[in-house]
Order: sequence, then C-alpha cells, then structure tokens
Amino acid sequence: MMSFCVVRGLVVAVAIGAASLPVWAQVPQAPEVAAKQYMLVDVNSQQTLAERDADVQAEPASLTKLMTAYLVFNALKEKRLTLDQELAVSKRAWDERKGGASVMFIDTTMRPKVHELLNGMIVQSGNDASVALAEGVGGTVEQFVAMMNRQAQAWGLKNTQFKNVTGMSEPGHYASARDLAVIAQRLVLDHPQSYGYYKVRDYTYNKIKQDNRNLLLTRDPSVDGMKTGYTEGAGYCLIASAEREFPNGKRRLISVVLGTASKEARAQESQKLLNWGYSAWDGVRLYEPGKVLAEPEVWKGQRQKVKLGAAHPVYVTVPRGEGAKVQTEIKRTDPLVAPLQKGQAVGKLSIKSAGGAPLAEVPLVVQEAVPEAGVLGRVWDALRLWIR
Repeated sequence: MMSFCVVRGLVVAVAIGAASLPVWAQVPQAPEVAAKQYMLVDVNSQQTLAERDADVQAEPASLTKLMTAYLVFNALKEKRLTLDQELAVSKRAWDERKGGASVMFIDTTMRPKVHELLNGMIVQSGNDASVALAEGVGGTVEQFVAMMNRQAQAWGLKNTQFKNVTGMSEPGHYASARDLAVIAQRLVLDHPQSYGYYKVRDYTYNKIKQDNRNLLLTRDPSVDGMKTGYTEGAGYCLIASAEREFPNGKRRLISVVLGTASKEARAQESQKLLNWGYSAWDGVRLYEPGKVLAEPEVWKGQRQKVKLGAAHPVYVTVPRGEGAKVQTEIKRTDPLVAPLQKGQAVGKLSIKSAGGAPLAEVPLVVQEAVPEAGVLGRVWDALRLWIR
C-alpha cells in the first residue's frame, strides 16, 4: 500500500504554472488603475500580483495579434516557414486597407517576405500583414482561426474565442485579461528567439515609416514589448512586458490593461502597474534544476537512495521583505519502489505563506534514474517491506 511522507521545511518555491493571487498577512495594496479590466503577472513565478475583472470576456482588439504571431512563430520554429520566404498578398489582405484599419500598406502586386510581414503586423499593427501571414501558414484565414482556437483550448483558456486574426470587432470574438496574460507569457517563454520583434520602435515598408504604438518603449528602458489594441468597443488596450535586473537575477512582469480612455491612459496605467509590481514585491530565486531537495530510501533498486528535486528553476514572488517567512512541506510517495525513471514525479513541494495559506505546488521529480535490482535484491527488499 502506498502512503505519503510529509517533510516540512523553510524552503521557498513556486510551481511552474498559473497561480492565484497569494494570501499574505499584509498584501501590498494595488494602485488604482483606470481600466475596465487589468492583470499583473510575474512571469518567473507565474503568480498573479494584481487583477480586476480578469475573467470578464471583452473585445481584445489588436491584442488578438499575439496569438496570430504565436502560431507564425510556431511555423518558423518547425521549419514550415522561413523568414526570407515570400508570401503572396491576396485581395482579402489588400481589402484590410479599407475602413481606416491599421495596415502596413501592401497590395496584390507585392510579395513581401515573412520577416517584413512580421514587422508589419507587430510594429505597425497591420491587419493586412496579419491576413497575409495567416494565409501563408494556414492556407486560409478560416483554417488559421481554427488553429488559434485549438491553441487556446490546449492552454485551457476558458474566456477566449477567436473569429478573425486581426482583432476587428465581430460577434463572438472575445478574450479575458487573464487569458491574454497567458498568451503573452507563452509567447515570451516559447519563442524567445522571435520576441525581439516586440521591442522594435518603428518600421519602414514601401517608404512608409510607422512608429510602434507602445509608448512605454521610449519611456521605460526595461519595457521590451508587447502589443497595443484599439476598437471603439474595446477602448484603448495594452499588454506591456518589462524585465529588470536585481541582485538575485532578472524579473519579468507582464501587465494587461483593457478598456482605458486613451493612448496616454493605457501607457500610464500600465507603467503604474509595472512600477508597483517591482517596488512592492520581491522575486526570490531559490533553486536551479538539479538541486537535490530530498534523498529518500528506495526499495528493490540498484541504489539505496534517490535524489529528488524540481524539474524547473524554482521561484516565488513575495511582498517586499517576506521571503524568509515562506514555509514548505515535501509530500512524496512512500515507499519508493524501483525502477524509477529520471523526471518521474514522485511527490510535490507545497509552498505556503507564513500564515499557512497555500501559494503553489511544485512537482518533485527523480533527478537520476534508479534501475531495478537483481532477483535477490528484489526478493530481499520485498521481505523487508512485508515485515515493515
């Protein structure tokens, strides 16, 4: 019969995955944010530091293009597309120039390269570039939109549904601040080689220069992305990403503000959130992968003990000065019986605040495989287990 062994300690850690707003004796008070919905996330720890109405479905406007870009980056990574590959410009893409939408000014006589279209979509927020890329990857816009929705479902995004690749207002096209934060984080974490497009301040195509609409790129040197959006229904929106250096390493925060009143307001409110996140909270980096957190006994194996640890770097975000007060407990399967494979989860590291409120859980995995012992060794340990 399996049981669980619990070992308590004073080690700080955090799970790799979304974490809810932590409970502390004194939670830093978030600033007043003039936005309909907002969210602030620490990317290292995956913890939410502040939020308001983060699960409300809203028009995402051009923030939609983050998912469009993510799938294009997937295609590049998987060699289904190359940066120098030329793509045709369909009449559908050219038609995006009508109605005053943001465009990079391509037409059906042109064959822009993928890297040009990426700059057009990301820096210039071009709807025409978005359609051309979607058709280049998915064959048709409809097929690409289906890919977007499958990806959203794979990530468990419950309040997101795409109807187009540009973010133009359309019934049934919506997302929440929380879901948009997930998309932004996945883009940063899964495609670091392509993320640099988001910090480009201006781009010229066909002799037409356009500035990046993210005003924070010129105001805060730590901000290196990500995307603005506007429609009449959505208001002015901005997802901003910043990375700052601290003595214990770099911290990346991502803010999402939806439904502000102006271009200036979305920049100011995003800056307010980012500054508060860095000043009111500490990021604590505790462990690298491979750090042994426990070394329990193994039965029926070629070795008597097994090294257990986390599969990923372990972080936690805590109110300023609270790092030393975090508590943990290790819960693992007992007895551990060989064979055990490297990377196999055999327990978890549970992290709690000083008051005992749960913060996160980290899978505890085998660091070095333990092969099964020979016949005599297995028989002997079977007897010992039976006596135990």
